[in-house]
Amino acid sequence: MGYPGLLQDASNPTPISTLFIIRQVLTPTAVGANTTVEQTFTVPGLQVGDSLDINKASHQTGLSIGNVRVSAANTLAIQYVNTTAGSITPTSEQYIIGGQR
Repeated sequence: MGYPGLLQDASNPTPISTLFIIRQVLTPTAVGANTTVEQTFTVPGLQVGDSLDINKASHQTGLSIGNVRVSAANTLAIQYVNTTAGSITPTSEQYIIGGQR
């Protein structure tokens, strides 16, 4: 299904072909003190080139998400940022993954 009038960006006149929302429980591992790390998760249906937005349901002081991308087919890569002096393990919880292709 196309979405006439919705363009991917100003330099690409091709309309967005698909919008999607995926809800999936992710279980990240620890993020070391004062560092960033990219962790990958299997998420069926993702395609390289998808543009993503992600929602982590809970807040954890000192932890943020720096970037999200599809690193390979069916593979979600999340960059976690830890700005504290101690290790943080992101909460295992349902994430909402919104995207377009």
